[in-house]
Amino acid sequence: MSSSALREHTRLDCNVLEGIRVLDFGRFIAGPFCAALLADFGADVIRVDRVGGSEDRFIMPVTPDGEGALYLQVNRNKRSITLDLESPEGREVVNLLLKRTDVVVANMPPSTIKNLGLDYENLQKVRPDIILTASSAFGEHPSAQQRVGFDGVGQAMSGAVHLAGLPGHPMKAMVPVVDFATALSCALGTVMALYERKSSGRGQQVGSSLLHTALNFASGNLIEEALLGIDRQATGNRSPIAGPSDIYRVRDGWIIVQVIGPALFKRWVGLVGRPELLHDPRFQDDRQRGEHGEVLSGLMSEWSAQRTRSEALAQLEAARIPAGPVHSPREALQDEVIRASGAFTPVAYPGLERPVPLVAPPISMTRTPPTLRRPPPTIGQHTDEVLQELGYQRSDIDQLRQRGIV
Repeated sequence: MSSSALREHTRLDCNVLEGIRVLDFGRFIAGPFCAALLADFGADVIRVDRVGGSEDRFIMPVTPDGEGALYLQVNRNKRSITLDLESPEGREVVNLLLKRTDVVVANMPPSTIKNLGLDYENLQKVRPDIILTASSAFGEHPSAQQRVGFDGVGQAMSGAVHLAGLPGHPMKAMVPVVDFATALSCALGTVMALYERKSSGRGQQVGSSLLHTALNFASGNLIEEALLGIDRQATGNRSPIAGPSDIYRVRDGWIIVQVIGPALFKRWVGLVGRPELLHDPRFQDDRQRGEHGEVLSGLMSEWSAQRTRSEALAQLEAARIPAGPVHSPREALQDEVIRASGAFTPVAYPGLERPVPLVAPPISMTRTPPTLRRPPPTIGQHTDEVLQELGYQRSDIDQLRQRGIV
C-alpha cells in the first residue's frame, strides 16, 4: 500500500462514528464526557451553550476568560453554539437541529428536560429514530427522579464514603469517579442503541444515574453486608479483605502496596524476610490476613521506612508485587511512565501561554483509534457555522445576535 493510500485508509478507519450527529445539552461531567467520547470516535458533537456560556464552563477556572479545567477535558472535539432555549426563535433552531440529529445527550432532572422539549416522547415526534441519552442523579423512579445531586452524593449514599477515611471521620474521593463512570456507561449505552437501530430502524432512550453507578462500585460491600451482616467500619487506606494492602511512608514520600492472594503473600514474606508468617494461623487466607491487616501493615511500614521511594518500588517490582508511588498532581504530570504511555495530548487554547494537557480517552483500538480533531470550543465559537448549515442567512444570524437569541 502506497503512503498516500495508507494515509487515506487510516483517515477513513479512524472515524468509527462518522456521520453520527450528537446534540449535547450536557452539563458538568456525566453528560459532556459521554458526548466527548462519542466525538473522539468521529461523531459530530454540537454543544449547546447558554448565551454568555453555561455554568459548567467556569468551574475550576484556568484560562484568562475563566474556562475551567474539567470543561476543557470533557468538551474536546466538539463544536459550540450559544442559544436562548427559552425563546421561540431558539426553540426553532433546536427543532431544525433535531431533524438532523441522531443522539441527544442531556443530564438534567426529567422536569427540566421536558420543559425544554427534549423528553423522548417529544423528540420522537421530530425524528422517530432519535436516541436520547439522559443521565440523572437518582434514576427515573417517581420518588426520586426530580431530586438533584452530584458525584459526592452518589458516593455517600452507596456506602463507599462510610468505608473510606477513619472511624468517625468518613471521606469521599476528591476526584469525580462516579461522574466519569456514569458518562462511560452512557457512552456504551448510546453505541449499543445506535447498533440496535441499524436492524430495527427505531430509536430509544438510554439512561444511567449517579446513584446506580456508585452502587455498582460498592456492590461487593453491599452483597457481603446483605449476606453476612459484618457491618464493616472504616480502616483508612488499609484493606479489610486482604493484606498487607495499604499506603506506606518511605523516606521521601509514600507508596501503595497491594498483596492479594496466596501467591503474592508468599512472595511478600520472602521480600521482607519473614518466611515464618506463611505458617502463622492468623495469615492463612485473604480473609484472615484482612482481619489481622494491622499487624501486616505494621511490618510493611517498618520495611518501607528504611527505603526511599525508588528503592522500595524497585524491590517490590522485582518481587512482582503490585505497588506504585502516591503522586501529587504535579508528580503525576511529570511521571515518566505516565508520559511514555501517551496519556496526555498537548492542545493550544486561546489566552493560554502553555498547552492544555488533555488526557487521552480511556479506550484504545488498534485499527480505529480515537482522535483529537478539535480543541475544546470557546463560547459559541461555531454558532454562525452551524446556523448557516441549517440555512440561516448572515442577516438572520446578525438579527438573532442583536436580540440576544444567540
